[in-house]
Amino acid sequence: MGNRVKEAREQAVCSGYCRRCGRVHGLDGFRARGHALELMDRLDRFGRIDFSTVSLQAGKDCSIHQLFGSARGKMFGVLLCRDTFEKEVVLQAFSGQFNGHWRVDGWVEPLFDVEQFHRLNGPREKEVKDLGRKMEIVPVGSREHLELRRRRKKKSRRLMEDIFSLYRVPNFRGEECSLAEVFAGAGGMPTGTGDCCAPKLLAHAARNNLMPLSLAEFYYGRDNASASCIHKAFYPPCSTRCQPIIGYMLCGAGRS
Repeated sequence: MGNRVKEAREQAVCSGYCRRCGRVHGLDGFRARGHALELMDRLDRFGRIDFSTVSLQAGKDCSIHQLFGSARGKMFGVLLCRDTFEKEVVLQAFSGQFNGHWRVDGWVEPLFDVEQFHRLNGPREKEVKDLGRKMEIVPVGSREHLELRRRRKKKSRRLMEDIFSLYRVPNFRGEECSLAEVFAGAGGMPTGTGDCCAPKLLAHAARNNLMPLSLAEFYYGRDNASASCIHKAFYPPCSTRCQPIIGYMLCGAGRS
């Protein structure tokens, strides 16, 4: 396992193609490593991600113990930045939601308005799940089952499209676009595009006049089912969901 961790760490870089200017923009993955190791240490010591919460007030929602159970681990990221006063600033992010929470104090927010997301997703996700439950009580392969499956697939696809429309992707030129406008990957956008650590970190930096210097991401928790993600190993932003939008997000950051 030691060699696998070493190989993963050596490959941890952040870059992507920008559809806006036709260039590849990137950040190194090394200067932020020390800050990432400090974050690992805090996770180890606190046993939760709400570091600023008094122990007696800490809830189970933010405990890291779930990361070592059946749900398995999660990616965490750190972005080293410089503000307008030339002072270094360190941002931190977790991928997706943490135990159902999009927002936790001390961590950057997602690329969309969370309240707007819940208003859209709540009732329509229930409709999709209701269709799934109906499918369980009718014979598989029957006309009714096939019709329910068709309706569920159609509703799921439309819901995903509408959720993606909530995302606003900024860059360092002061511009902001939709995911569809900036996505430079092959085929359609995978579920979870824009929810990984790198996009969250870069979006926060761009919106707060912070210049990105270095980004490091690591996996924390029980190894994933395929053992391709190892506890405390560093990895680059994923090629399917992150790299297709990272190039645009880094445009104007002064690095290529």
